[in-house]
Amino acid sequence: MNKNANPKHTLNKMTSRTPATGNKRLLPMLLGVVVVILIIALVYVTTGGKASDSDVFEGLPNYTDVKGTIVVDGLKVEKQPHLGSGDAKVKVIEFADFKCPACKKWTEAYLDTFIKDYVDTGKADFYFMNFAFIDRDSYLAASAGEAIYKQSNEKFWEYVHKLYANQGDESKIWATQKFILNFVKENIGGIDYARFEQDVKNHTYMYDVKEDFKIAGAYGVNGTPKFMVNGVLLKDSSYEGLTAAVESGLAETAK
Repeated sequence: MNKNANPKHTLNKMTSRTPATGNKRLLPMLLGVVVVILIIALVYVTTGGKASDSDVFEGLPNYTDVKGTIVVDGLKVEKQPHLGSGDAKVKVIEFADFKCPACKKWTEAYLDTFIKDYVDTGKADFYFMNFAFIDRDSYLAASAGEAIYKQSNEKFWEYVHKLYANQGDESKIWATQKFILNFVKENIGGIDYARFEQDVKNHTYMYDVKEDFKIAGAYGVNGTPKFMVNGVLLKDSSYEGLTAAVESGLAETAK
């Protein structure tokens, strides 16, 4: 060791190395923080800040959870929501899914006209039958409809119109339990809401929804909307095709 070394010079060398060492340790820490922030930002952007899948699927039913044996032994229109007296010679059944954009379009464009021309005149009775197939929230929306129908046939049709008016994206889960409960609470008055809430949470009418699905499938339904006139499933879902079939049915019954 050089005994003549300047102590100040030696101290300066030591102190000059300390900040460099600290910077080397601090840099990885800063990079780590930046990476974490970027990951959080990426997750938020890709999910749109929405709830996790587990939250979205909470309370949604599934056909595999429905217990009981379903026997297809007729259309069972007497169990379905309906428009008309029930005495008309022509019976029309619509098979629909509340998530189906085409069902919404048909209902908004043609249902009121059909009611005026055929139901109110006593020429036809119109029945609604679930064919919930798009996703699990289809099942819940259908089950909720059944719960309302069990309280009031009139309120069921109000539910149909208003739910279609608030229909979400077909490719997304939007008819969640939270959405359906809030939607009905805010839009459908005149029912026992507490009873409805329990029916939705307990999936009380999921058997009925699955039964509709099985019956429809057995009669050849493979999409929505589909229509059946006096037991014959129509090839297309056009309004012209439906009214032509109804007129043909009326002509047959008049013979």
